[in-house]
Amino acid sequence: MLRVRRVLLNDRPGANGEPVPSNFRVEETTVQPDLNKGQVLVRTLFLSVDPYMRCRMNDITGVEYMAPWRLSEAVDGGGVGVVESSCYDALSVGDTVMSMNWHWQTHVVMDGKCLQKVDPQLVDGHVSYFLGAVGMPGLTALFGVRKKGNVTQGANQTMVVSGAAGACGSIAGQIGRLDGCTRVVGICGSAEKCRVLVEELGFSAAVNYRQEGVATALKEGCPNGVDVYFDNVGGPISDAVIAQMNNGSHVILCGQISQYNKDVPYPPPLSDRTLEAVLSKNITRERFIVLNYMEEHEAGILQLSQWVRDGQIKVLETVVNGIENMGVAFCSMMKGGNIGKQVIKISD
Repeated sequence: MLRVRRVLLNDRPGANGEPVPSNFRVEETTVQPDLNKGQVLVRTLFLSVDPYMRCRMNDITGVEYMAPWRLSEAVDGGGVGVVESSCYDALSVGDTVMSMNWHWQTHVVMDGKCLQKVDPQLVDGHVSYFLGAVGMPGLTALFGVRKKGNVTQGANQTMVVSGAAGACGSIAGQIGRLDGCTRVVGICGSAEKCRVLVEELGFSAAVNYRQEGVATALKEGCPNGVDVYFDNVGGPISDAVIAQMNNGSHVILCGQISQYNKDVPYPPPLSDRTLEAVLSKNITRERFIVLNYMEEHEAGILQLSQWVRDGQIKVLETVVNGIENMGVAFCSMMKGGNIGKQVIKISD
């Protein structure tokens, strides 16, 4: 038997409560290394924590495509690792694989059909990128901008991105710039994040919502109004952005992280004033789900990896070591403690 460490959901946050590290617990267990036909034993390299996981901590997630985590069972999410033994013809020892349903364990036995083989050369060996810039967050940014943003080369458009220093927002702003936006303005929560957005990622300007009045700062950063809004946070920040959007503009409704600790439906209802602005200005604001574009994921991964290798997209990561720190990393990410993608390194 192979001894492994895994993370379980210990309890759920209280009503409208913030998650805390003690909601998770780590335990030692064993897995059977003797595989059945079709199974694969993988060693975990990196695990992902993402804002959507907060919904999975509830009894009911609020969306039909996402199941809640079960108490006292191993938590799962995005993961990448290496095959150590295989009884599945399509995967061999040494292959790098990923899944969005990877148990938070140091080793996992999985059905080979649930694993996607990936090529480390696509990311110059940085396999953690498959959980971020060249994975689901990157695809969310790419398809969000291209399917819902209506960005047009030469149209002198201004894009605003909230949660701009996170895994998805940091990529979305760069794609907006590459696709033709004249100005890209990011909203984030620290002076250091503002610096990184402008100096390292090429944003035109950045707003620190913790220290600046968002409405006033946006007027300075977006003198011609806002044409495209990549919304990761919702709440008062989004109200301030929508108030300055132009007629016929577009909201890419990606996430509502400011509302995830509240007992409200998804997407949360808009205030009367903001709803009036959406309707009177003919602003398009539709729910966006990256899973609706599965048939385009392979081409999207190739595009993202090309941009990364060419240096046209810069990748930011915050890396925490050790499976015992999964809960701490998750809670830190939910409070904006990360710059770029938050990943946990499990093994070399």
